[in-house]
Amino acid sequence: MARQPDDKTLPEFKSGDGALIRELAMLLDETGLTEIEIERAGLRVRVARNVNIAASLPPNMQPAAPAPVATAPAEVAKHLGVVPSPMVGTAYWASEPGAKPFIEVGAKVAVGQTLLIIEAMKTMNQIPSPRAGTVTQILVEDGQPVEFGEPLVIIE
Repeated sequence: MARQPDDKTLPEFKSGDGALIRELAMLLDETGLTEIEIERAGLRVRVARNVNIAASLPPNMQPAAPAPVATAPAEVAKHLGVVPSPMVGTAYWASEPGAKPFIEVGAKVAVGQTLLIIEAMKTMNQIPSPRAGTVTQILVEDGQPVEFGEPLVIIE
């Protein structure tokens, strides 16, 4: 005979919960929030969206365009100065939205200097420079998902 779940199990998703999620998503749009979380009767619902900070800046404060990505990804991955992603996550150029980026193309960096941050499992991980040199390319956009080993930056 199949074992019946006891009352302490997690609540199940019900069809009416879909309407709640849609309502929360509309609330995000109306208020300009990027994330909202509620808990009701033991069911926790979190709705979030990614926002490109450049879209919300006034036109006279737009960040500089990132360096163009090399045309051959295989060549970039083999470049001696490439800094690969040590993890899967979301790459950010600055410590918080609207803050000055850690690096820019043409910037001189020292060994151990923070290049960018990768958020993985709600943890912000600083990515240090493995070598001193000049940043010649930033290969990811701010807020872009990255994979393990994906080229992030080229330092020459």
